[in-house]
Amino acid sequence: MQKLPETLRENVRMLGDLLGENLLEHQGPKLFRKVEEIRAFSKQLAKSDRSSDAHKEAVESLLESLSQVEDADILPIARAFNQFLNLANIADQHYFYSSEAREEDALDEILENLADAKGKDDLYKLVNELNIELVLTAHPTEVTRRTLIRKYEQVAKALSDLRRNDLLDYEVAQIKESLQRYIEEIWHTNEIRTTRPTAVDEAKWGFAVIENSLWHAVPDFIRHLDSVCRRRLGKPLPLGITPFRFYSWMGGDRDGNPNVTHKVTEQVLLMGRWRAADLYIKDINEVAGDLSMHAASHELLELVGEDSATPYRDLLHGLRNRLQATLNWAEARMNDPMLPEPANIIHSRNELLQPLMLCYESLHELGLSQIANGSLTDLIRRIHAFGINLVPLDIRQDGDRHVELLDELTIYLELGSYRSWDEEKRQAFLLEQLESKRPLLPEEWPVSEDSREVINTCRVIAAQPRETLAHYVISMAQQPSDVLAVALLLKECGVRWKMPIDPLFETLDDLDRAPRVMNALWQMHWYQRYIDGQQTVMIGYSDSAKDAGKFAATWAQYKAQEKLVSLADQHDVKLNLFHGRGGTVGRGGGPVEKAMASQPPGSVKARIRVTEQGEMIRYKFGMPRVAFASLSNYVLATLRATETPAPNPKPEWRELMENMAQASLTAYRGVVRGHESFVPYFRSLTPEQELSKLALGSRPPKRKASGGVESLRAIPWVFAWTQVRLNLPGWLGTRQALEYGLQNEQDTLKDMQQNWPFFNSFIDLLEMVLGKADTSICAHYEEQLVDKDLRPLGEQLRGDLEALAGLINTMKEQPELLENTPLLQQSINIRKPYMDPLNYLQAELLKRERKAGEISPDLERALKVTMTGIAAGMRNTG
Repeated sequence: MQKLPETLRENVRMLGDLLGENLLEHQGPKLFRKVEEIRAFSKQLAKSDRSSDAHKEAVESLLESLSQVEDADILPIARAFNQFLNLANIADQHYFYSSEAREEDALDEILENLADAKGKDDLYKLVNELNIELVLTAHPTEVTRRTLIRKYEQVAKALSDLRRNDLLDYEVAQIKESLQRYIEEIWHTNEIRTTRPTAVDEAKWGFAVIENSLWHAVPDFIRHLDSVCRRRLGKPLPLGITPFRFYSWMGGDRDGNPNVTHKVTEQVLLMGRWRAADLYIKDINEVAGDLSMHAASHELLELVGEDSATPYRDLLHGLRNRLQATLNWAEARMNDPMLPEPANIIHSRNELLQPLMLCYESLHELGLSQIANGSLTDLIRRIHAFGINLVPLDIRQDGDRHVELLDELTIYLELGSYRSWDEEKRQAFLLEQLESKRPLLPEEWPVSEDSREVINTCRVIAAQPRETLAHYVISMAQQPSDVLAVALLLKECGVRWKMPIDPLFETLDDLDRAPRVMNALWQMHWYQRYIDGQQTVMIGYSDSAKDAGKFAATWAQYKAQEKLVSLADQHDVKLNLFHGRGGTVGRGGGPVEKAMASQPPGSVKARIRVTEQGEMIRYKFGMPRVAFASLSNYVLATLRATETPAPNPKPEWRELMENMAQASLTAYRGVVRGHESFVPYFRSLTPEQELSKLALGSRPPKRKASGGVESLRAIPWVFAWTQVRLNLPGWLGTRQALEYGLQNEQDTLKDMQQNWPFFNSFIDLLEMVLGKADTSICAHYEEQLVDKDLRPLGEQLRGDLEALAGLINTMKEQPELLENTPLLQQSINIRKPYMDPLNYLQAELLKRERKAGEISPDLERALKVTMTGIAAGMRNTG
């Protein structure tokens, strides 16, 4: 079996030792010895076979050791195991994104191979057409405090520094001293937020990711891509190439979040302009320092004066003044909404680019190309990527809010009840109003607070520079009228540009209905003029999986995309599919390469839009080197999916998938909706209710405060099952699907597994979900927390999971899960001895709190620490 690389082992061991030294110094030898004892028993448990007597003995020894812990020591012990898991993640992430862990430059290789197959000119054109849109969304699953994230980044940087070959002994000693200090700082920092972040706080966090990481990684990557293109395709890339654009939902996503108001959206937009201006001022100061030369083009000298000794600096001085004015105004406007705009502030990307391009062209004209291609080029590329507010904002709203507003309006105007009209009547009314030149909204009318908020949001959109906003996303879109309604409201509120409107199809029924809805829209003459041949459609992964189970939802998503691509081609519409993925497999997460390779053929076409959510933003983009590798992965995956897409599924594959999906859907809903014990079992087994103690994000965990499990958002739904290590949303119903295939069409199933990347990727991700699960841990929660009359359901679910693992092993002809991905298996094994004690502590603390009604503040904090620690160990939460 392939072993973990020694560099990774050494880093894990070193960080663990430093944490141990910190415990010994600050908590004393007694607690240090207890932690070591628990860790030793937990390691024995991890090494034992689950079905063996040795496993039972190891569990008993570990539980006995934990039972002897005094209440005063529970919190520091939980913190110790929590922090080790976070440090192990840093070592893991540092290694797998380092040059040692990566193969030779895959980007160079794929361009070489595609150039041979496609031709250099066509491939060059394709690279120029790359349009990868990454949408950073609010992070309700990011359990780690920002202050700790910064300290973890310092640890990662120190690990990188230690890899240098030119270090002197004293420099090594200094770095290790720094590591010891960082870990001491981490230990003495409260890992639990005391207050829930606001929507503005979330936006600040998103801006920080750009400033600290993507600001550096994007121009570095484009410079690398340009170098590879020069070498393999014989031509440099255009200066303004933008393979990546970044967008945000932070401060714009108001679906089910009453804390995101029009005032919050306006503040976040202003904050983006302020932060962008601040970053550009710093960059211009650097560029101006580089451009000290006195020779310049005639065109440039005409602007600054023929006698200027530093023409480039003089020109940039004017731009810097405009940026400073923008910064000052945006900062003041956040406190005074009525403050008028000065005449000289920046409103568009072109206003930033014009003087910089003049400098660039002047330098080239004078033969100073090396200087032009330095920091000036990086700044120009940043402006193309980040614009005037770093991340243009998407607005997301539930479609029913627009229906409610129009219902209030038509009743007030004595036109009848819009809500009660059928779809044909709604469309006729909306299209008539869209073509009309008369205003529809009265100046004053008795509109509800919720509907007034929708109107105010649209008016904020109308008042902002176009470049600061991106798309309007409609959650729970069901009919063409849902899209037309948004277009009408934007028009009535003064939006004079054609803001892209993205219907989001989420549930199983919505996905099935999506092609019919879009076909109807694309046949409307008014709508054809509105979209001008461009359409984005969002596919929801979270709610569809929660509604139908992972297997049925995945197949429904695939079919919907296929049909949408075909219809778009028929209507000559350039379709961009927007993938609403979460961090976990149960919410559409997984490696970028597998996700892109499994898309329906023709659905990528060099363009993709995808959400990056929760803690995955930090894992993928939190540090410049990591972000560089992630951007490279996206380009590689997009090029492959465009040029070498997966084959169309054979008719027999489709037929089998339909039957398997139906078997899975029936099994999934039979448990989640049909089993009378399911809801009480879920609520008693998992810490679903207690998760609200964690101040994770600004959005409430439920769409409706009074709703039950059906109203629970997909994130806490997944988070709760992850905590007890059952990972149910990622696999429930799949056993029945695979059993159907193996019993009825075994040869076809094998053919799919070997020759269809879509299905093969699904099985690989499913195997990873099961590899992270632990039925014995789940059984312990059940024993401690669940009434005996509910336990038969737990036995059924755990039996399902174990049977499913056996089916996957049979299909893959392997003795155990993850046999062919040993590094992943060992990475999980490294974490297991530190997660298991946290799970056992969590079960005990939940038991105590539920029995007594409350526990001491220290024990409640320990309970929260177990939640964040298990989340860190599982590497994702929701």
